Amino acid sequence: MSTTAQVPLSEPGGPGTPGGPTGEGPGAEEFAERLFASALGALDVFSVYLGDRLGWYRSLAADGPATSAELAARTGTQERYAREWLEGQAVAGILTLAAPAARGPEGDAPPSGVPGGATRRYALPPGPAEVLTDEHSLAYVAPLPRLFAAVGRTFDELLDAYRDGGGVSWGRLGADAREAQADLNRPWFEHELAGALGRAPDLHAVLSRPTARVADVGCGAGWSTVALARAYPQARFDGYDIDGPSVDMARANAQAAGVADRVAFHAADAATLPADVPLDAAFAFECTHDMPRPVEVLSAVRRAVLPDGAVVVMDEAVAEEFAAPGDDVERLMYGFSQFVCLPDGLSSSPSVGTGTVMRPATLERYALDAGFERVEVLPIEGFSFFRFYRLHH
Repeated sequence: MSTTAQVPLSEPGGPGTPGGPTGEGPGAEEFAERLFASALGALDVFSVYLGDRLGWYRSLAADGPATSAELAARTGTQERYAREWLEGQAVAGILTLAAPAARGPEGDAPPSGVPGGATRRYALPPGPAEVLTDEHSLAYVAPLPRLFAAVGRTFDELLDAYRDGGGVSWGRLGADAREAQADLNRPWFEHELAGALGRAPDLHAVLSRPTARVADVGCGAGWSTVALARAYPQARFDGYDIDGPSVDMARANAQAAGVADRVAFHAADAATLPADVPLDAAFAFECTHDMPRPVEVLSAVRRAVLPDGAVVVMDEAVAEEFAAPGDDVERLMYGFSQFVCLPDGLSSSPSVGTGTVMRPATLERYALDAGFERVEVLPIEGFSFFRFYRLHH
């Protein structure tokens, strides 16, 4: 699991990594300032979650600036809460003040009986509007706070798992996490996936075969499957995921996209992938590190794919080796691993317990154990935080 917006991140030892490689670490005051800044960032995340889930950002983007009363009326929410949120968002520099809705009898004073600040009108600028409301933009990051909110609801379970073993499954995180994952990946799959795969000519040739059969392992809400189906109209696709609600979302998304006649989704473990229906290609987009038994799944994929077919794994583009301090990508991935991916992987037993930080050597070991001969890193760069591997028979 990872966020997917393309945002600038620091290099090792840069602004995002206080302290250097000498092991001295930051001083007390420096670290206190860092933690305080992190707390402010957390408050931004929580506030964005409110604005996203209550429809406040979408209303400001679609219907224009609003007072607290107008925003509450538009969205069926409470004015007093809307007022506090709007003021906080403006103080945080996310919203801007627009022209006032009305003037009281003394110029800028509010009319009698209207609370101070209730006549202020707030606007959502174009930049934040794209990030917070445009579900097709590569800069769309609004779903990320949903994932954090989902994790927050499971902290008691996480503490128990950390103390006693076991884990917290993906299903326990609920709709917030499920939808966040799907919505964060969707723009990249929609806009970039076909072009990225097209930069590997032999892979493009496999997918372009007449009546090609393709499996999407760990398909989630199906946006990767839909994108491939649109790009390769002669092929047929089967998506597999163990999360039933995600499979339901995938079926609805394929139907809405008009590709349901060539796409089928299955609530099933890909380790049971049928070998009697030969596949031309199989993909595992950002899911291998979550699998409790990845070698079993990769073995099933190898058996199902034709010798002249293609097997591709897309996973987090973490560093090849551990280093401390690390850059912001490493920090982000270890965060996801501690709170989402490792607990999910360990919720099923037995489990290899990979976690989000699956370095290339780890995937190569899994692939070789599954019977593949070698692993190649494909020349696909700039695809969010991901690296593409091709597993050769």
